[in-house]
Amino acid sequence: MGGKIMDIQRARDGDLQAVQDLLTLAHLPLDGVKEHFDHFFVLRDQRGVIGTVGLELYDGVALLRSLAVYPDYRGKGWGIELTKAALEEARKRGIGQIFLLTETAEEFFKKKFGFGNISRENADPKVQVSVEFQSACPESCACMSLELQA
Repeated sequence: MGGKIMDIQRARDGDLQAVQDLLTLAHLPLDGVKEHFDHFFVLRDQRGVIGTVGLELYDGVALLRSLAVYPDYRGKGWGIELTKAALEEARKRGIGQIFLLTETAEEFFKKKFGFGNISRENADPKVQVSVEFQSACPESCACMSLELQA
């Protein structure tokens, strides 16, 4: 990191394009980002947004989505820190269970946070209405969940 100042904070309206650009680079879906952007976090340095993660909140459950870090910053623990920020926000909001869909980060979420695999059909029906479940994420994605302790 070489003395660069890094800061994880809530995304601001002006961050939307930078987040969408990062998600496009990471081959992650943009569907639903704008609608849930008030529950996104960003990682910044002096250049601007270099990482992101989002939550979709659904009455006691949530969907963790859109975890991405620019390639130059990967492998430095920023994905972990972004995920921690989102999980902490979910806990503060009284979320009891969090779900995610992933094609590439199954082992990351398992090893770092204790997410377990479940079938898509066993995900809470409230998150199954999300655009990620409905159309944005292919059936080949792993579906995972984590019980959150208050």
